[in-house]
Amino acid sequence: MNSYLRMFLDRRVAFIFALGFASGFPWSIIGKLFGYWLSSAGLTRADIAVLGGVAMIYAFNFLWAPLLDRVRLPWLCRRFGQRRGWILLAQLGIATGALGLALIGLQYGPLMVAVAAGLVVVFGATQDVGIDAYRIETIPREEGRKMAAGASAATAGWWTGAGLPGAAAFIIAGRTDDFMAAFLFLAVCALGLILITLLIPEPESLREQAQAEDEARVRQALAGTPGGRRTRQVEAWLIVTVLQPFAEFFRRNGLQLALAILVFALIFKIGESFMGRMTPVFYQEIGFTPEQVGWVSGVFGWFTMVVFVIISGMINVRFGIFRGLLISGIVMALANLNYALIALVGPSLNLFIFAEVVDNLTTAFSTVAYVSFISYLTSQVYTATQYALLASISNFGRTSMAMASGTLVTWLDSWALFFCITTIMVIPSLILLWWIRHRLRDRLGDVFAKAPPG
Repeated sequence: MNSYLRMFLDRRVAFIFALGFASGFPWSIIGKLFGYWLSSAGLTRADIAVLGGVAMIYAFNFLWAPLLDRVRLPWLCRRFGQRRGWILLAQLGIATGALGLALIGLQYGPLMVAVAAGLVVVFGATQDVGIDAYRIETIPREEGRKMAAGASAATAGWWTGAGLPGAAAFIIAGRTDDFMAAFLFLAVCALGLILITLLIPEPESLREQAQAEDEARVRQALAGTPGGRRTRQVEAWLIVTVLQPFAEFFRRNGLQLALAILVFALIFKIGESFMGRMTPVFYQEIGFTPEQVGWVSGVFGWFTMVVFVIISGMINVRFGIFRGLLISGIVMALANLNYALIALVGPSLNLFIFAEVVDNLTTAFSTVAYVSFISYLTSQVYTATQYALLASISNFGRTSMAMASGTLVTWLDSWALFFCITTIMVIPSLILLWWIRHRLRDRLGDVFAKAPPG
């Protein structure tokens, strides 16, 4: 245990925690506060689910992730480096979207709200690509155990950024009866996060050299094709930038295993996603006040989440990623039954607190295991693109597919039954995980089955 805790004394882990905070922060804006605000304004469940579906953009950030691997932004990347330059651009966009929500409100209609929220999501998704690549390049897989500690720090930072500012915003909204003041507070926080990126160092990487070698090989392969030298250079750049990251992932894993990994990423957290999309509406309809949600789900929820993330990191280091994914998937699903109990009993504050504790424990466990899992599957040369691919597939289930959650709960006309259904949604992913375990062990060995070396 002492050796594990000493890993957190590495200053790189502190950088990862700080950037994890920035990565989670957009969800303070478009998460529970956003849903509660729309519900209190009288929008229907289905409308809220659809408006919240703007977060589906997170599911497609792999489409522009190659740009973050290869395109150098004028001045920003030259001054701050490839990773920090893109992160800074994204953070400016997030601040602009948050300010837009504070100034627009619903007085200009849902479309303008969707546009402002869309800015937060587009730049938040872009920021995620840059931050995930920063983390993996800062502590590469060769460092084994420390990489797992980095995943824990990133997860703890994410939940701090997603929970604590949002909790404060909930409390502001409750005391002022003004959600616009809450969004203005979050816009100021977004500007403050830029300072973090300015203070951390750019990670060292041989990425550019390896990409240049790949591009040289492609140019050589294109030497006999029609077109001039300049045309072949452009073709080679496009092939290496757009196609090579995905081709390398499938070539390294094989088609069957690669597809199995992608399907697992898609469905592993689908039940949690359906529940998460509707819990703000559930809180409002069942009778919890904004301040209660802020203190319990936000402040108290954040504290328990950070503690559980650290504990979960220890468990995953000790027992391995597979067992972590399997066990956490089961308990994550069972935790949803606590909300079914609240639906039957009513707005019991004690039950609310208990449900949040259990939910945070299981979410922390599953998230640390999943982040470690896909980090090990990522190439060091095309880090941003491949990690974004795996994270985007997961986000698709968490955002796009969960758009049906509002329609489902309305059709069921029962919150208790809805939460029970979200519990059994995890079963297909656990069956698939068991199937791919043995195929992954051939390549990852003890990293996947037991504690990672390092």
